[in-house]
Amino acid sequence: MQHHWKSAGSYSTVGLEFALSVIFGLFVGQWLDEKYAGGGWFSIIGFCFGLAAGTRAVYRALQQANRAADREAEQARQDRQKYLDGKDP
Repeated sequence: MQHHWKSAGSYSTVGLEFALSVIFGLFVGQWLDEKYAGGGWFSIIGFCFGLAAGTRAVYRALQQANRAADREAEQARQDRQKYLDGKDP
């Protein structure tokens, strides 16, 4: 049971990481627009970079969850096989 709480805690930050990535990219773009008079282009580029970084974070978390699920399924399969092997003469 504790394992499930640990995994929930590690995946609960994904949404926050996505939002902060987008906001950070947008703010950096706005700062560059003010500094270099980019006419809004730096804001758009910063937003896109933030969106890409946030999407990457979500993708990495999904891959990690899939690997963990595969490990758990393999362990369950091995345990089931050991049980069945012990029952057969």
